[in-house]
Amino acid sequence: MTKIACLFSLALKSAWNRRWTLTLVMLSISLSAILLVGLERLRGQVRAGFVQAISGTDLVVGARGSQIQLILYAVFHLGGATNNIGWDTAQEISALPEVAWTVPLSLGDSHRGYPVVATTAEFFDHFRYRRDQKVNLSTGRPFDDIFEVVLGSEVARKLGYHLSSSLVLRHGMAEAAPEHSDKPFTVVGIMEPTGSPVDRSLLISLRSMEAIHIDWRGGVPVPGFRVGPERVRHMKLEPREITALLVGLKNRSKVFSLQRSINVRPGEALTAAMPGVALDQLWRLVGGGEKILWAVSILVTVTGLMGLISAVLAGLGERRRELAVLRSVGARPLDILILLAFESLILTAVGTLIGLGVLAGLIAILGPLLKELYGLSIVLSAPTVRELALMGGIIASGVLAGLIPAFRAYRLSLGDGLTVSV
Repeated sequence: MTKIACLFSLALKSAWNRRWTLTLVMLSISLSAILLVGLERLRGQVRAGFVQAISGTDLVVGARGSQIQLILYAVFHLGGATNNIGWDTAQEISALPEVAWTVPLSLGDSHRGYPVVATTAEFFDHFRYRRDQKVNLSTGRPFDDIFEVVLGSEVARKLGYHLSSSLVLRHGMAEAAPEHSDKPFTVVGIMEPTGSPVDRSLLISLRSMEAIHIDWRGGVPVPGFRVGPERVRHMKLEPREITALLVGLKNRSKVFSLQRSINVRPGEALTAAMPGVALDQLWRLVGGGEKILWAVSILVTVTGLMGLISAVLAGLGERRRELAVLRSVGARPLDILILLAFESLILTAVGTLIGLGVLAGLIAILGPLLKELYGLSIVLSAPTVRELALMGGIIASGVLAGLIPAFRAYRLSLGDGLTVSV
């Protein structure tokens, strides 16, 4: 057996003899690993959920303005459009030879603070989120009749709605805005959690949006003019304008040329935004919270390593005789340094592996619950390269931290260890 193997075996036995003292140190390191690696996985999933809130859509077309603003109101339903685009313009874009499909969106109304999204049945066929996942219904069916609505998972859960529930939409997002109380809707479907803005939306048809505004002008009901639900069903309800248009291409290599042609299109002033590019830019603006999470997890890791240093330094006083005996039988000061460095390596490696195991258990247990309640998809999988690098960094930092007491032991003299005072 080589000297290194002998020192490693001796470090294992020494750590085992002091296992109860070192257990708290390992638990501290395990907690550090859980937080650091867990927050890294959570950060990755949150960023993926944000940047991939819409997937598979090549362009989002809206009225002329900022691309980020367009994505905010078309995808996240935040803020409002500077203007709408004409229905004729949307149909012309849909008829372009490069376009494979389009999904129109009309926004503006709400229900108890949640946005109403008017669209077509193609939404359920073509809308994708997070790596091309399709929107599915957990119960019910898509809307078909004029006064039918499909709810996002969060809307149904927080407001307590179920199939056949009746609800009334509000004109605009303000709580004081008037309601379309004469035209109630019936819930016919509830979507599965997606972790995207769809969870906080109510989906109706474009015809439904026209129907509830048939007797409104300028944002208010026309005095003395009411069109009942049954009469509305027999009316032509083609929209005059929409808020935005989701566009999918037959060949994605044409996305840049089509974007340019839409942006400089004569007539109606339009903006075509690529969702991935705009969302990445938006994340740079709003993603500062992940830096705070990083700072907290690093502080916890540093605290755990400080506990390791404190425990080993505190134990040196009790181990002077042990170290002196090792010196007396021929161990060199460098051997003592290597011995204590091995102990630090064992503590940090075992603590990190325990933390990784606990984290895997938490993901396996809590992952389905987070998916169901918040649409946050944190799945149990092999560690990523970045996560392995973090674990390696914890172990390497632990070894470096252990060198501080190891260097202190290196300097202990043989006589100091053999003359321990009582």
